[in-house]
Amino acid sequence: MTADRTVRMFGGGAGELTAPAKSPTALEAMRLAKRYRGTWALRDCTMSVPAGRVVALVGPNGAGKSTFLHLVAGLIAPTRGSVRVFGEPVGQRAAALARVAFLAQDKPLYDGFTVAEMLRFGHHLNPGWDDTLARQRLAELDIPLNRKVGKLSGGQQAQVALTIAVAKRPDLLVMDEPLANLDPVARHDVMRSLMAAVAETQMTVVLSSHVVSDLTNACDWLVVLNRGQVQISGEVDELLAAHRMVSGPAELADGMAARMPVISDSRRERQADLLVRTGPGTPLHDPRWRASGVSLEELVLAYLRRPDTTALPRPTLTTT
Repeated sequence: MTADRTVRMFGGGAGELTAPAKSPTALEAMRLAKRYRGTWALRDCTMSVPAGRVVALVGPNGAGKSTFLHLVAGLIAPTRGSVRVFGEPVGQRAAALARVAFLAQDKPLYDGFTVAEMLRFGHHLNPGWDDTLARQRLAELDIPLNRKVGKLSGGQQAQVALTIAVAKRPDLLVMDEPLANLDPVARHDVMRSLMAAVAETQMTVVLSSHVVSDLTNACDWLVVLNRGQVQISGEVDELLAAHRMVSGPAELADGMAARMPVISDSRRERQADLLVRTGPGTPLHDPRWRASGVSLEELVLAYLRRPDTTALPRPTLTTT
């Protein structure tokens, strides 16, 4: 792990500029794009997230999630477009970097360090470090400070990395697949620990995963990335209220599909099930059709199976 990568993951240093007052918008991307040689990892991503949200960033492998999070954390520069954190352009002022903590999938820890040495390392890099918070969290998790990081279980390592990120007291915590390679119990424990930290600090969190079930009960804002573009960005409850599953006679499905945007279309010999985008309480005008709500996982999967479908106005794409 390079020194620059370490500093950006754990924080950065003394002598930083005074941070401006917190904006009601935690994260804003405007036509954000990143190209690696001839391949676009992200194209024309525009979205904003209010402060105080826990954001589920969902998409298949290769969708651009890690690229997006690295841009937010200032680890890489965009090919075009911009990203702001609490109104500050990322990468232009040290104050913006100081307000963000980034937790990578590979857990930025040194196996040869003890847990206490990792805390001292985090303290050295972050002037706003909360050592009491860090030690209290680890004591509650029964993680000994004298244990070498390399001797900890995967779940314990994830908890140490999360503790170091939270002890920075960031306004925005960015987490790239933090639950990868953890067993189900460890995944549950890490998410429970994260939500306790959110309740205590009121920070905004952006959490990426391709396992929607990990995020269902934790996140209140959803962003779906697919093929490098934003398909959905919005409050979970509002998105669920704006989508319904309608079921009715297969021979009438074409007429129903012509009346409202269809996200998924499943037809059998006699019955059709259409996941549609509509407002709550919109009448179906036909007693042969019935409507029901959809789960977060059903909604996400429906959009991921239709990469060209979006719940957002999509800007015209360019290739230059």
